[in-house]
Amino acid sequence: MKKYIAIISIVLLFVCVFTLGFRSKPIISPDTYYGVYLDDELLGVIHSKDELEKYIDKKGEKIKKTLHVKKVYSPNGLEVKRITTYRNRLQSVEKIYNEIKKRKDFTVKGYQFTVKQESGDSKIYVLNKNIFKKALEKTIASFVGTDNYNAYKNGTQMPVTETGSMIQNIYINNDITVKEVNIPVSEKIYQDEVELSQFLLFGENVQKQYYTVNANDTVETVAFNNQVSVEELLVSNPEIKSIKNLLYIGQQIAISYLNPQVKVIVESYVVEDIESKYRIEEKYDASRLVGDDLITQKGENGLERVVQNIKYENNVMVYVDPVSKEELKPTINEVVIRGQKMVPSVGTLTNWAWPTASGYTITSNYAYRIHPIKRIRQLHPALDIAAGYGSPIYSSNNGVVYSTNCDSSYGICAIINHNNGYYTLYAHMSRRSVKVGQVVSKGQRIGDMGMTGSATGPHLHYELWVGGPPWKGGTNINPHKVHG
Repeated sequence: MKKYIAIISIVLLFVCVFTLGFRSKPIISPDTYYGVYLDDELLGVIHSKDELEKYIDKKGEKIKKTLHVKKVYSPNGLEVKRITTYRNRLQSVEKIYNEIKKRKDFTVKGYQFTVKQESGDSKIYVLNKNIFKKALEKTIASFVGTDNYNAYKNGTQMPVTETGSMIQNIYINNDITVKEVNIPVSEKIYQDEVELSQFLLFGENVQKQYYTVNANDTVETVAFNNQVSVEELLVSNPEIKSIKNLLYIGQQIAISYLNPQVKVIVESYVVEDIESKYRIEEKYDASRLVGDDLITQKGENGLERVVQNIKYENNVMVYVDPVSKEELKPTINEVVIRGQKMVPSVGTLTNWAWPTASGYTITSNYAYRIHPIKRIRQLHPALDIAAGYGSPIYSSNNGVVYSTNCDSSYGICAIINHNNGYYTLYAHMSRRSVKVGQVVSKGQRIGDMGMTGSATGPHLHYELWVGGPPWKGGTNINPHKVHG
């Protein structure tokens, strides 16, 4: 009996151990999943990296239609890393997607062009590198003309036989780099070369105003009255080919303010027939009163064929290199007998001498422009006249040297008081040959042409003031008012 009881006890003990063992909880082990980090911050854990990428692409259908791309990618700064954790910590890709969307923009594959500028680098985003290339070509064509640019590219420019010009070289004077990147969809992404070209010409502000032409308007007066340079007006209105174009009443002229994002350099070989203005030779008669003048020989302008290499930056002359000049018609100087019954330090009001030698080029008029060095829009209150480094600079009238002290941007300069209400200023000289207090006569050499101070090339910066000295009561006016 005892034997049976022992056997039954062993069986019951075995059943209890077996039953209790299978009812206890199993031991749970961690597994490998994926942690989603945005800028090093953990957003959550997901089961599959591929599943998240597919979900992002699926939810980006609107972006794909707008930008005409095939795939949408994670934001920059998003990392998906393999981690070991427990299943109960997993989150849905939808929840992770919504969290990402709240924090940062999704991206598309494209290219970032970086344009180096003095004012700071400009970043331009495109989906196709050809868009940037075509936009650059459109920008260049805006400055030189489509026909001229195509002829230059194709090697079909007509050679200069008598007068005319020929482009020798065109290049962009900026460091430009490109790299393939993931572009946040909130960035401005250019899909069209025309739109990008407008940005390269005008910057962020591409809005245009329109001016209606009135009677007696010219290209030059329309530009000046709207505070733009002639060059800017021509770029904004390709149908107007040159400053000499005639305008008609009621014509709509686009007024846009250039803010080029690149420097388009054009180097041209130019041959022009330039009128050389006659000089007035003065002879003095002590028996005549000042102002009682007698012309004994009428003056006649001559004509010279001038050959120059000219460098333009965004359609503005920045350097003129004279090559040669040939006299086609001689200049006949005018001879005037002037009364001398007064100190001849008083300049005449009727005849002003041109301040440079013949064969000159006016590189910048008294007009609004973008300063070639400061890169800001302002009135250029003078005439810039190029005639070659070291060429003579003449006093344009009788007078007394008032000052040789100008702002450092003027370089070596001289200011002459003509004692008739007018003052003239001569700047950027390489050498000055007069001193303060010295009496000078009209046509007297007062220095040599140079490029001291703020200048991109050798030229004379020539200002005219009336009513008082420069910056001290005088009013700056256009020198053409006395020179015609």
